[in-house]
Amino acid sequence: MDGPSRIDSGDGGQEDVDEAQRGFFGMLGSRIGKQRGEAASILHTRDALLLLRNYEDSGQGWFWSTDAEGRLTYITDSVARLMGRTGRALHGTAFTDLFLPADSQGERQRTLPFLLTKQSKFHELPLRSAFEGDDRWWAISGRPQFDGAGKFAGYRGSGADVTEQRRSAEDASRLALYDSLTGLANRFNISKKLDGTLAAFAQQQRACAIMLIDLDRFKQVNDTLGHPAGDALLKQVAQRLLKIVGDREMVSRLGGDEFQIILPDVEDRGKLGDMATDIIASLSQPYSVEGSRCIIGASVGVAIAPFDGRGSDDLVRNADLALYAAKGNGRGRFSFYSSDLHQAAEQRRVLEEDLRDALARGEMELCYQPVVQSKSNMVTGVEALIRWTHPERGPISPALFIPIAEEANMIWQLGGWVLRKACEDASRWPGEMRVAVNVSPIQFANPDLPKVVAGALAATGLSPDRLELEITESVFLGDSAETNRMFKALKELGVRLALDDFGTGYSSLGYLQSAPFDKIKIDQSFVRDATVPGSRNGAIIAAIVALAEALEMETTAEGIESLDQLDLIRGLNVSHVQGYIYSKPVPQAELLDHAEAGSWTIKPSGPARQRNDRFSLFRKVGAIHDNHRYAVVIRNLSTTGALIEGILDVPVGTRFVIDFGEGQLVTATVRRSAKHQQGIEFEQTMVSDGNGGLCTRHRVSPYLIAAAAQQTNAPALPTFTTTGDWKAA
Repeated sequence: MDGPSRIDSGDGGQEDVDEAQRGFFGMLGSRIGKQRGEAASILHTRDALLLLRNYEDSGQGWFWSTDAEGRLTYITDSVARLMGRTGRALHGTAFTDLFLPADSQGERQRTLPFLLTKQSKFHELPLRSAFEGDDRWWAISGRPQFDGAGKFAGYRGSGADVTEQRRSAEDASRLALYDSLTGLANRFNISKKLDGTLAAFAQQQRACAIMLIDLDRFKQVNDTLGHPAGDALLKQVAQRLLKIVGDREMVSRLGGDEFQIILPDVEDRGKLGDMATDIIASLSQPYSVEGSRCIIGASVGVAIAPFDGRGSDDLVRNADLALYAAKGNGRGRFSFYSSDLHQAAEQRRVLEEDLRDALARGEMELCYQPVVQSKSNMVTGVEALIRWTHPERGPISPALFIPIAEEANMIWQLGGWVLRKACEDASRWPGEMRVAVNVSPIQFANPDLPKVVAGALAATGLSPDRLELEITESVFLGDSAETNRMFKALKELGVRLALDDFGTGYSSLGYLQSAPFDKIKIDQSFVRDATVPGSRNGAIIAAIVALAEALEMETTAEGIESLDQLDLIRGLNVSHVQGYIYSKPVPQAELLDHAEAGSWTIKPSGPARQRNDRFSLFRKVGAIHDNHRYAVVIRNLSTTGALIEGILDVPVGTRFVIDFGEGQLVTATVRRSAKHQQGIEFEQTMVSDGNGGLCTRHRVSPYLIAAAAQQTNAPALPTFTTTGDWKAA
């Protein structure tokens, strides 16, 4: 044959066969390799699923997925069980329903619905479980999924339990913002809150008051009972403050024994004074700490924005100045800020310096107020009262210089002089008239007090039973053994003991069983208003008298000034009376004249009925009528009216606006008029300023004054001429 009819067995034909075989076996090998790869892939996927399942079971994290509508298609079953469900039960649930609503948590959580809607990826978003009983926080991550056509198919993501980390962060944040001992806001927290409140209120022209509270005699608790007892006491103080204020976030502990309260939208000084009084009364009630009975007190300083400062620094500084004034005027009281406190603080500093040399310069003297037997009007004793006549300023009130002496550690020296001088004067009196001397808690706590008393008696020859030591209830700080030993030592000297200011907030029947008192002095706060219809003070006085009689003690009612008060006291069987109804304090020379005449009997003299307290003063104020401003002087002041002078022949019925300064304006009507003096009645009663004075309940806001000035193009505080219907006196 000419052409090939079979595979050529020559060299060239064999190469063709080899190539064909290689192609076949290559194809077969490729198929086998592909199958082996698919098997390996299956094995790899299974291992991955096992690893993921182990990861879920470990509790370190979990997984979730949703469809395009945001409904769950998968969630780790163990996490579902923590939520009180199963994975199957949660399928079809909106993913956002697993967590608390956006408006109940922080700013970051509010982005969750937005992120899901915008199909954005997110990483470790902190979310709180919405299921009842599950107080957990989760860090959620998610990534949007798309199909082959680029259409959104839902989310796949993971989660992790971050509850412990969250709580640790919250604890750290709380430590930064709250006092670890009392749980109240700390200084940093309350400062930020005050800054924010004042900034917002300034724009809205709203008022905001703050109170600074300082505990009196707290150091004695730490010194006598130890710091753990002091800490326990501070916790009780915090609870009492919260009970009065109500809003935990507005009460703070600044540190030590200092507290601060923010009172938004409060500028009524009557209400603020009532709250301050309630705080002082509450904090002054006895405490039970680790089995011991503790007694402390409190002083309060009040400042109000915008009247007393618009920024937090000014407001706090002025409240602190008011607190300083409250403590300086005797503690256990409150004080409102006023601009003259700056000058008063400087005067106080100067007085302290002058007080150190007052005894040596002979500026101190004693006067004596009679204590009268209520039935017979006979003087049976007197109370020694110290007086200071300053060479330049004249008489200085004991209410001013006694607290200075206590703070400056001069009370021991001053008290010792009073005791010796009183015994010396009393030794010259004929008869058996007693002399009562006040003993401060600082003196009572000094173990040398019995030696000083014994020395005064020995040096003057005064019979011990003619000396009466008046002791306030605050000496019962802890009912300590030292207190009982002091009472025993004093009674062994033969002197009499009187419980002074009984019922002012520290009262307990318990110590009356053991303390050897001879007399109870009923505080004048119970006498005041006792004759006013509806008052319960009379019933309280009757109970005190019954108690004293059962314990064979005498009673003395202090501060009696009107005949109706005296009649009430007599009817309640109070044995002795002290007050202006009988006599003001008298000097030693006048007392000797009465004593040498034999028995000293005083006929009571005073107003028939109790009237509002009137304060004698000399204060320049403005009296505005129509478009005229008159410079007048207030001679005396009460809550309901005043006596002014400075204008001649003012008709009865004329209405004035009295400008006391610092935004204090009150409308008044002339009720009596005699030449240059007018008796005026206020349209709205004045309120206590906490320091024995009076102030208006409300003040004209600086915002209103500034607005009025802008409208009228007048000065912020308008002035008036003294010409008008009447002549200036």
